[in-house]
Amino acid sequence: MIYGYARVSTDGQTVGAQVEALTAAGAVRVFQETASGAKTDRAQLRRLLDQLDAGDVLTVTRLDRLARSTRDLLNILATIAERKAGFRSLGDAWADTTTPHGRLMLTVLGGLAEFERDLIRARTGEGRARAAARGVKLGRKPKLTPHQRREALQRKERGEPVREIARSYNVHNSTISRLTA
Repeated sequence: MIYGYARVSTDGQTVGAQVEALTAAGAVRVFQETASGAKTDRAQLRRLLDQLDAGDVLTVTRLDRLARSTRDLLNILATIAERKAGFRSLGDAWADTTTPHGRLMLTVLGGLAEFERDLIRARTGEGRARAAARGVKLGRKPKLTPHQRREALQRKERGEPVREIARSYNVHNSTISRLTA
């Protein structure tokens, strides 16, 4: 039996196009979920893997719908192989574990994709470090101006309730609680 797996990362996205493509590719049942690919424990994926029998094929529209890292991908593929089932990606013709060539290509290209992600992560980190060295402030802008911070600290030191101070500046209580001299 051919099973499909469709996943989107956020609630604003829809699995409709994936379900349509998987059904057209012969998927008898399509498991759908909204979850980050970085999560390794996804309920619908787990249900699908538990249902696989010998000869079944798990199909996805693209490889990134199944896994975000080579390790995660290889773990999922190992589970599929233990059940004597196959894996196929519609958008990545080389990702087909029903053939020896496909298994080899999947392992090699999965490693290259992870290597590229690591390079991007390193370049991003270097760019942030250079920006910080130039004095660029990263992250959110502070909710309170320096004057408001000093004023709020003085009020806090005088014993005024944090909740009232926060309400007067239209910020959350924790913003005031975290203030230090």
